Amino acid sequence: MDFPGDFTLLMVLCISCLFLFLGVKKYFWKNRNLPPGPRPLPILGNVLDLRGDYVKTLKKFGRTYGDVCTIYLGSRPVIVVTGYKAVKEILIDRADDFLARGEMPSLDSYYKNYGVAFTSDMRRWRELKRFSLSALRDFGMGRTSVEERIQEEAACLVTELKRMKGFSDPRQYLSLAVCNVIFSIMFGNREEYDNQELLNVIKYIYESFRIISSPWGQLYEMFPRFMWFVPGPHQMIFRYLEKLFNFVDKRIKMNEKTLEPDNPRDYIDSFLNKMEKEKTDPQTEFTLTNLKCSTLQIFYAAVETMSNSLTYSLLLMLKYPEVLAKVHDEIDQVIGRQRIPKLQDRTEMPYTEAVIHEVQRFVDVLPLGVPRKTTRDVELRGYNIPKNINVFPVLSSVLKDPSCFPFPSKFNPENFLNENGEFKRNDAFMPLGAGKRMCLGEALVRMELFLFFVTILQNFTLKSLVPTEELDITPDVSGLGNLPKPYRIAFIPR
Repeated sequence: MDFPGDFTLLMVLCISCLFLFLGVKKYFWKNRNLPPGPRPLPILGNVLDLRGDYVKTLKKFGRTYGDVCTIYLGSRPVIVVTGYKAVKEILIDRADDFLARGEMPSLDSYYKNYGVAFTSDMRRWRELKRFSLSALRDFGMGRTSVEERIQEEAACLVTELKRMKGFSDPRQYLSLAVCNVIFSIMFGNREEYDNQELLNVIKYIYESFRIISSPWGQLYEMFPRFMWFVPGPHQMIFRYLEKLFNFVDKRIKMNEKTLEPDNPRDYIDSFLNKMEKEKTDPQTEFTLTNLKCSTLQIFYAAVETMSNSLTYSLLLMLKYPEVLAKVHDEIDQVIGRQRIPKLQDRTEMPYTEAVIHEVQRFVDVLPLGVPRKTTRDVELRGYNIPKNINVFPVLSSVLKDPSCFPFPSKFNPENFLNENGEFKRNDAFMPLGAGKRMCLGEALVRMELFLFFVTILQNFTLKSLVPTEELDITPDVSGLGNLPKPYRIAFIPR
């Protein structure tokens, strides 16, 4: 976590203010047989240990102190879990013990424990999850109808890419296509690529996620009460979230005016119908607040996760032209250059399927996963972990686990191929988490990534502005998410 130069003064002020108001006292939990970890400093905790690459440091702690260890973010203890076996234990084998959503101050300040994805209220989560999965399926998630939407949007994307002249940053084009798919499910329609409102929404999502994943965002996660009053880039997180909430609020009001209860058009209509049915229930979770928060949480996650993965996939194809050539060959053999790619093609394209899985594994789009919280006092690996303590399942340590992948630190599709060149599944492949609280849109992401990726490469050869050896595939920022460095690419029609 490489802090900017002015962070030195900021940290001095932080320490001084905290000592002034809180005094010199013991901040850290008394020994409750918590897992071992690096020795924390008063007030700061392990913030100084986390300088440099935040994710790499957490994985290093796992190697030093064990696959279950304790760090302090400020005065808050956090259990860090690394490696496939340990992460699987808390996400799958003992999921109910670690099922609550952990604290994420930068987002919690707006969601305030509402919505399907960021609530720690187990009753609320269960009811909203059950409804959301049903509603998303009703509007095509995991079905033929959404495959057709993706195919149509991929064709629109190809048309836009053919209009590009010279070298351009592909992120915006890819994000627009991805956004339109989930847009149609949540809001009932797609928008043209020059629609300014759609362009603004994409900007707000990308910029807020980028800042949350930056050193400023990570510092806010450690000292939220103090950083709330400190000027800096992290303050833009809340401005972008406010704009996104306003957008969702506007769309809900549009739906309310034109709602036909017997003919729901999208997720919002279905939620409004549910609200009407349960309006006399004082305990209902189907409220306007939960509608706004759930809609934004699903929409936000679907757009940012998928656009980052797709943007990174093309960068990796530029970096590894030999892989790109093999994908081109398989597309030509199985699909050709005229027929529209379909999901059924995956079974006949083992190399391409391996490449797409390897992209997700290597890119590691959510390296820290999403924080969990214990639902009760639990015993784990001989240690006692209290109820309501934050737990970080470090997904990066699973996706790069040398006991699970033969080439853990390199981009190599053979991580998902057997000796006969057939696609090989791997239980350690969990780029979006695993278990009961894994990403609601995981199936949609897999569908989109295959259809968009294959359709683009069916139609284009990729050309880099700089020599291959100069392409940098390390993340631009790495925290909550891994975001690729900006790059420029030319799409040459095949």
